[in-house]
Amino acid sequence: MRNVFAKISISCLDHCHREKNVATMSKRKVKETHMPVGECISQNGFIFQVQMILRERFCHQRLPEKPVGMESQHKHLLELLRRTAVHGESNSVLIVGPRGSGKTMLLNCVLRELLEVKDVNKNVLPVHLNGLLQTDDRIALKEITRQLNLENVVGDKVFGSFAENLAFLLEALKKGDRSSSRPVLFILDEFDLFAHHKNQTLLYNLLDVSQSAQAPIAVIGLTCRLDVLELLEKRVKSRFSHRQIHLLSSLSFIQYLDNVRSQLSLPQDFPDTKFYDEWNDGIKTLCEDQPVVDVLQRHYNSSKDFRSLHLLLMLALSRVSASKPAIKPTDLLEASRVCMVDSKANILHGLSILELCLIIAMKHLNDIYEGEPFNFQMVHNEFKKFLQRKSRSIHNFDKPVVIKAFEHLQQLELIKSMDSSTAKIQKEFQLMKLMLNHSQIMEALQKYPQCPTDVKQWAMSAFG
Repeated sequence: MRNVFAKISISCLDHCHREKNVATMSKRKVKETHMPVGECISQNGFIFQVQMILRERFCHQRLPEKPVGMESQHKHLLELLRRTAVHGESNSVLIVGPRGSGKTMLLNCVLRELLEVKDVNKNVLPVHLNGLLQTDDRIALKEITRQLNLENVVGDKVFGSFAENLAFLLEALKKGDRSSSRPVLFILDEFDLFAHHKNQTLLYNLLDVSQSAQAPIAVIGLTCRLDVLELLEKRVKSRFSHRQIHLLSSLSFIQYLDNVRSQLSLPQDFPDTKFYDEWNDGIKTLCEDQPVVDVLQRHYNSSKDFRSLHLLLMLALSRVSASKPAIKPTDLLEASRVCMVDSKANILHGLSILELCLIIAMKHLNDIYEGEPFNFQMVHNEFKKFLQRKSRSIHNFDKPVVIKAFEHLQQLELIKSMDSSTAKIQKEFQLMKLMLNHSQIMEALQKYPQCPTDVKQWAMSAFG
């Protein structure tokens, strides 16, 4: 019995010692890990701030201090609008350039600079119209009335014509004599769409007012169509000043690379100096990395606009976290892969096996007839030959089912009708063209989930 009690007391003492040691060790661990936890929290806070600053920069696209590479255009436009705002001189101008070239940014920079002048800010009234929203002159006139805050002045008045209504609105803006009228800046985004309005009444009346100096107005059109003047009627064209400001990007790759560096860098007022230095040094190193330079060169060659650049940088930024608090070259490479992904090749991954077989049949017809158009009957015959000679895994589908699959490919715009008038031609004999190239089809086949081997072999064989 004594031995038993002795063993129990020894085991109890051992257990107490073990518990005491565990408690001591846990206390030590708490003491040891206390500082890193604090550092981790502050690191999380900095990463959150970085995400907020850069996301706002990429998404909201704040105006730069000065438009880069557009100094002469900026000066020209500012001088034109200043003459309207300060001296009451009417003007009209078109800003022409491809989408993403900075037309709106240039105009907004000029307006910001113009409205910083005290007297101008009180007097000038900007009116923004968009050809996608104001689809006819009646809607446009309502929007002009709303933006000029003249709904109460117009009331229930009935006007004989558009010109009378517009003249009344401009008359209501006069503070006294004609020289003290408030200048109005009419900004017409998607200017070419206004040329499709009936009789081009809005354009005619705005340009007529600007030419005849009835009231101090400036008409600023923004468009991506170089042939926009050809869309204007003779009477409208004769009232336009024919001033055009062209924005064709002259940005060099060195400037593009500098822009990437500045877009990813933190501002000087960032709260933590150490993190600020580490982040900006990391971005500088990143922009000097050769694989990253190659990726940016590829994007620069395909598109110089900052919208696509911001999308690339946003995807790279989304991979930054507390455990990985910096943008690495691999992040930018992965972001580039996502941006450059082929949408048509992706559509192929979602096709049925029958639809994929029809695409392969079309590819073989393209090879045989050197890109000449084909019809459904030719594709169906090619598909049947494959079923008879090579296929062991593909079911023999009825013709109506195959026609349905063919029509689905047309809805997905993977094939396109070549006949302008298809009313009198049977569906089976309408000429079609394949909108995919050889490499897109072969790449999609490699990634297609559980693609039958005989289908892959058929695709790789010459002429089916």
